[in-house]
Amino acid sequence: MKAYRRIFLIVLDSLGIGAMPDAAAFGDEGADTFGHILEKMETLKIPNLQKLGLVNLHPGGRMKEEERPIGRYARFAEASNGKDTMTGHWEMMGLRTEKPFRTFTENGFPPELIQELERRCGRRVIGNKSASGTAIIEELGEEEIQTGAMIVYTSADSVMQICGNEETFDLANLYRCCEIAREITMKDEWRVGRVIARPYVGKKRGEFHRTSNRRDYALKPTGRTVLNALKDADLDVIGIGKINDIFCGEGITKAYHSDSSVHGMEQTLEVCDQEFCGLCFVNLVDFDALWGHRRDVEGYGKEIEKFDRNLGVLLDRLREDDLLILTADHGNDPTYKGTDHTREYVPFLSYSRRMKEGGRLEEGKSFAAIGATIAENFQIEMPEGTIGTSMLAKLL
Repeated sequence: MKAYRRIFLIVLDSLGIGAMPDAAAFGDEGADTFGHILEKMETLKIPNLQKLGLVNLHPGGRMKEEERPIGRYARFAEASNGKDTMTGHWEMMGLRTEKPFRTFTENGFPPELIQELERRCGRRVIGNKSASGTAIIEELGEEEIQTGAMIVYTSADSVMQICGNEETFDLANLYRCCEIAREITMKDEWRVGRVIARPYVGKKRGEFHRTSNRRDYALKPTGRTVLNALKDADLDVIGIGKINDIFCGEGITKAYHSDSSVHGMEQTLEVCDQEFCGLCFVNLVDFDALWGHRRDVEGYGKEIEKFDRNLGVLLDRLREDDLLILTADHGNDPTYKGTDHTREYVPFLSYSRRMKEGGRLEEGKSFAAIGATIAENFQIEMPEGTIGTSMLAKLL
C-alpha cells in the first residue's frame, strides 16, 4: 500500500538557509539567504511557513520559534559539485553532479564560440556580457531591430540567453538560433546548463517588454531519475513552472508553464482539486530571478509573504493521503556580493494530515533523500546509478 497517494513537491527557488561548510570554495562564505532577509526586514508575515517549522529551522530577527510545529523539518546539504538550478533539481531526483556547469559571468562567451554561433545563425552577435535581461533589451533593442543583429547575454547562472524582437526577428527564427546555440554549447569546454530564448516586443527604448513566449533548451539529465521510474510505473508526474525544462521533459507526464510564482501556486491549487496518483513537482522561480539575482531584499521578503498566503490555501485543501514537501535548490543571498547563486543548505519542510506530530529531523546529507522518499512511497526501485536514502518512515 502507498503511504501517500499524492505528493506535492514545491521548490522555492533559491531560498537557502545558511552557508554550507564548503561555501568558501565557491566564493560564498557567510551567505545566508533567509537569515539575512530576516536580519534586514526583522519580521515576515509567514504564519503558514512558521507552523511548518521554517523559523525553528532558522530563527532570526524578531520572529519566534513555533512551540508546536505541525510539520517535520530539517536542513539539507547539497552533495553535488555546484549551486545551480539543474544541479539542485537533478540531485533531488537522485543524480549527483560531479562536474559543474560552466559560467561566463566575468568576460562573456569566448570569441570562438561567438564566431561559430554567428556563422551558423547568419546573424551578428551584440552584447555578449553578463546583464539583466530587461536592461540589455533597453540598451541594444533598437540596434537589433535596425541592423538585424542578435542580442546574446549571460548571467550569474550557467546560461546563454538570446533576445529577439517578435515583430522583426521572428519567433521561429529565434527558436532556430537557440537550437543551434544549444548544439554548440554541448561541447565540454563551453558546457552551459541552459540556452534560453527571450522574445520581446516594442519599437524603441521605454516601450520594450518581454513576452511569455520564452523557451528553455536545457541539457538532458545525465541519467535516469526518479521521475523516469515514476512514469514507467504509470504514475502521474505533473511539472509546474520550470520543471519540464529542467528535466527536458524526461519523466514528465503533464506540464504547465507558469507566468510567475503566484501563477505557479494558483496552478498547483488547481491540480490539487484534480484526481491523480503520483507527484506534482513545482518550481517557483521569482524568488531567484526577480529578487535574488537583483539583490532586492525587500522584494524577496514580500515574495515569501505572497507565497505563504497561497500556501495557507493549499494546506486547507490537502487530502488525508497527500504529502506536502517544501524545499529549495540552492541559495541566492540578496545581501551578498555580486549577483550569483550562493552555496547554502536548503530547508526541508513536510506536512500531511496523517503525521502523528511535527518536529525536527536530522540533517540530510543530500537533496536526493527527497527522490528516494518518493520512490519508496510509490514502491518503485531507484534507477541504477542514483543516490539517496529514503526518510518515508519519519514522515508518517
